[in-house]
Amino acid sequence: MKIAKSVLAALGLLALNGPVFGQSSNEVVITGVRFAYPIVEKWISDYKAINPQANIRIETRTITDPQKYDLLIEAYELNKEPKEKREYVSLGRYALLPVANAKSVFAKEYSEKGLTEKTYKQLFFHDIYAEKDKALPENYTIYTRLQKAGAPVTFAKYFGYEQQQIKGKSIAGADEHLIKALLKDETGVTYTTIGLAYNNETGQVVEGLTVIPVDLDGNGKVSRDEKALGNREAWITALESQKVKNVPVEYIHFSIDRQNTNPEAKKFLLWVADNAEKDLHNFGYLKGESGRLNGDKEKLESLLRK
Repeated sequence: MKIAKSVLAALGLLALNGPVFGQSSNEVVITGVRFAYPIVEKWISDYKAINPQANIRIETRTITDPQKYDLLIEAYELNKEPKEKREYVSLGRYALLPVANAKSVFAKEYSEKGLTEKTYKQLFFHDIYAEKDKALPENYTIYTRLQKAGAPVTFAKYFGYEQQQIKGKSIAGADEHLIKALLKDETGVTYTTIGLAYNNETGQVVEGLTVIPVDLDGNGKVSRDEKALGNREAWITALESQKVKNVPVEYIHFSIDRQNTNPEAKKFLLWVADNAEKDLHNFGYLKGESGRLNGDKEKLESLLRK
């Protein structure tokens, strides 16, 4: 009896301290950055079309991750510690663009002027040493994320700052809530992904938004060609075909704990690595470096064989 109790106690301790995965071997639970959910839902649908027995669902991230999940989606460069415990696949890249309420004075003025690095820094960051542009309109409101998240971390890091140095009204929730807040405020300005700025079906800018052109070559002014990037495909083509400035870009990372024993989770992640690229542009993502993805897939295949 004592032995049985000891075994049960040990199993309970393992459950408390070990990695917590999906409810059963047949269920795959995915969580992480919410702006990636639309493309992940597409992958789930396509995978289930050829694997109808699969039970895969997204558990929405709130302030923290759910207690139980198999696959995690992140949108910022990870440090060394999580990489030691998880296997990552860098599927594609997202880019961050400045947007404004289409009715705002700011949108009308800066859809013509565009943003240079100097103007970007003055608009979005607390920095007493940054150069000042005295021509900025007075009536505008910056919106940013309240919680630590991939997009604001990437946005701030690109310009040499930390997320907490982004100024403006901090909005709780996901990146889409910034857009909802901006659409209700005719002075609103923020940064967002191409996928949130443009309609997935039409490729045109979301109604009520203006995407502000930027100085892509870093020469201190916004050219006619830079102002002409009106739709989603034009932006993606420009960002994939040349090295640009003033557009923060980062990978979307899909990962699984190396101790995860759910075979369906491993199979789905490997399938995504093989099939994700064809959907990237339609959802506003840039393709990644082929060498990086191939290396990630080799590691995944090794994990799948275990």
